[in-house]
Amino acid sequence: MPVVTYLERDSDTPKVVDLRVGQSLMEGAVANRVRGIQAECGGACMCATCHVYIDGGPVNDLAPVSDEEDAMLSEAIGERRENSRLGCQVRMTAELDGLIVRIADNG
Repeated sequence: MPVVTYLERDSDTPKVVDLRVGQSLMEGAVANRVRGIQAECGGACMCATCHVYIDGGPVNDLAPVSDEEDAMLSEAIGERRENSRLGCQVRMTAELDGLIVRIADNG
């Protein structure tokens, strides 16, 4: 199973978790009680409360941002950066093993 390191906003301790291939970063965060991911829309790409920053790992293996995700990132509460993604739109693959994800300010 691919491993993801979540960096919570209010903690200096990384949360390292195994995610299933096909599971989204948002689903993995909720299942592992990562603080800061609200996931109000349940993963429908309609709220941007699962906004994260991809801080490291195999970033070149990420699928590109879709037009829908791009539009929602423009509405995110936290600062939008070049490495901004919606956790609900990033599905785990074996190639993403080692991804490092920092939780944005999601209100």
